[in-house]
Amino acid sequence: MKKTIFFFLGAFLLAIAAAFLVNQWLSSFESPGYVLIGIGQWSVETSLVVFAVSLIMGFFIFYLFFRFLGWLLRLPEQIKARGKSVKFNRSQEALIAGLVDSAEGNWERAEKVLIKHASHSGAPLLHYLTAAKAAQSRGAIDKRDEYLRKAADQAPGSDIAIGLTQAELNLSGNQFDQALETLARLHSIDPTHATVLKLLHQTYQHIGDWEGIRKLIPSLHNNKVLMEAEIKLLETEAFSKLLKQAAENGNINEIESLWSEIPGYIKSVHGVSAIYFAAMIGAGVGAKVEVELAKTLSANWDQTLLVLFGSIQSADPARQLETAEQWLTSHAGDAVLLSIIGKLSLKCGDAGKAERYFNHSITVEPTVLAYQLLGDLLSARGDKDKASECYKSGLELASSEIVSRIDTIS
Repeated sequence: MKKTIFFFLGAFLLAIAAAFLVNQWLSSFESPGYVLIGIGQWSVETSLVVFAVSLIMGFFIFYLFFRFLGWLLRLPEQIKARGKSVKFNRSQEALIAGLVDSAEGNWERAEKVLIKHASHSGAPLLHYLTAAKAAQSRGAIDKRDEYLRKAADQAPGSDIAIGLTQAELNLSGNQFDQALETLARLHSIDPTHATVLKLLHQTYQHIGDWEGIRKLIPSLHNNKVLMEAEIKLLETEAFSKLLKQAAENGNINEIESLWSEIPGYIKSVHGVSAIYFAAMIGAGVGAKVEVELAKTLSANWDQTLLVLFGSIQSADPARQLETAEQWLTSHAGDAVLLSIIGKLSLKCGDAGKAERYFNHSITVEPTVLAYQLLGDLLSARGDKDKASECYKSGLELASSEIVSRIDTIS
């Protein structure tokens, strides 16, 4: 505005100066010239200098008049723009105040100030999403959903941002089905979105959908949502859970199909193979995995697998016993192995041999398993007193083991 006035005054002064110089120049002539203007019966005669000055003055007067007229015509729009600017600034201040109140836990106040100025904001989406979080924090679930709907109306192209907020709020409120529904829709929109994948993973874990996690693992890996070590741990956990579920269902085909899909590095993880072998044995087809279990034991000695091997209802018990006895060469002092050989000897009908191995096992290292097996053998023979002593010793040993575990935990 100041520049406009400066240029106007400058031009006006230059025009006056020019008129003065022209007047001085014309004064040097005998006849400085005149201007005659006739309109009908009327005529006006004036000197050239007066006409020039009048023309200049008229130009500036008309210029000012039209400038003023233009200002009047633009005035309503300028007032409207000024009002919008004031409302926008207030909405920005309200957004900051709402965020601060939310951070401080003043949920109700944050909600009110955010919603009051949302319609005038340049970022109404932030107002409604923050208000939705505040509403949930104070337990107003209906209000939360209302603000999320308004956010969708105000920003129709922000499906991912609104959906993620809705899913996070559903998860924090333990509304896992609603969260899964929202995340499935977002995943169909953008299958590579890292946050969508991460929340899907969390939701599947909450509801125990390990098949969903297994299918999601490649996307988690390819989009670097989790670190390599986390991916391997998650994959191991997923296959372990799925094997256990298949074992509970007793579906042999499902168990074998899962085992064939498990990567080799997971099969070698301690405890995973035990789940598979236990599942097959529990399903009544332990004989199908007898050879594989024996090979696994020979490569990686494990007492859990050893107990499972002894639980197999083999089609050839004699060969099963022979396999177990071969392990004595490298594991002669293993009390569990001695108990298992005794158990297999009993299965083959050699009670005397079985008793010797049970006693030998207890001598090497007393175990609950050896006491129980020996007690069963003595009870079947009719020696109730000795059988009772074995059971008693086994119970005392089991009790002491439980106490020691409690002490370790505490």
